[in-house]
Amino acid sequence: MPRGDLSDGLTVKGHCMVYTSDGSRFEVPLEYLSTAVFGELLRMSQEEFGFAGGDDGRITLPCDTAVMEYAMCLLRRDASTEVVMAFLSSIARPCCFDGGVVVPCVGLNHYVGVC
Repeated sequence: MPRGDLSDGLTVKGHCMVYTSDGSRFEVPLEYLSTAVFGELLRMSQEEFGFAGGDDGRITLPCDTAVMEYAMCLLRRDASTEVVMAFLSSIARPCCFDGGVVVPCVGLNHYVGVC
């Protein structure tokens, strides 16, 4: 769950603080960091931001709040391998958003959407 209401910057023991590209803050249980979902998000973050999204040393993930909430939901519910793989394939490719509607990017022949 986003934790934008915390102003002290402290995380709960056993958690890691990450931020989405739109600025939402999430406390992620440390055990989630070893999952395929977070492995891919962290890999993408490293490619895009070098892990730290700014001078403040925050770990910024290259996804918005809705995608992060969905990822956390998948992990909390221990989603099947097929669902996780579908999610990973949807976030691993760039997509374009036009007024809230997902449209394919040039060269991609599929639509990317997250429930």
